[in-house]
Amino acid sequence: SRGGLTTKIHAVTDALGNPVCLHLSPGQEADISHAPAILKKIFPKALIADKAYDSNDFMNGLKAVQPDIILVIPSKRNRRQMRDWDRELYKERNKIERFFNRLKHYRRIATRYDKTARNYLAFILLASSITLLL
Repeated sequence: SRGGLTTKIHAVTDALGNPVCLHLSPGQEADISHAPAILKKIFPKALIADKAYDSNDFMNGLKAVQPDIILVIPSKRNRRQMRDWDRELYKERNKIERFFNRLKHYRRIATRYDKTARNYLAFILLASSITLLL
């Protein structure tokens, strides 16, 4: 994917909802396949993610690198053995959703006019910088 309609934006935010790391991927690839590339740049104390990141290999790999990390990832419905997760801490995931909502206020990002990933990511970084300043 170049930068058009099928490009996915992967973002990591801090506890206040400010962007820490941004990454683009083709829309046909799974979200979890790009998570290790993003998380090797940062070392969070807690990781709150959605069901797309529910994988034993992924979570065990994170625990191997950072044993004291708190993982708050709900189990997928098709998981044979459901895991426990902190529902109260999971409510903090709305901050990443609010960050994406702030990005979608920029028409160029929401409609994905840019055809190259480089230009698309550049404008996402610019919009993220503007939202940090406001």
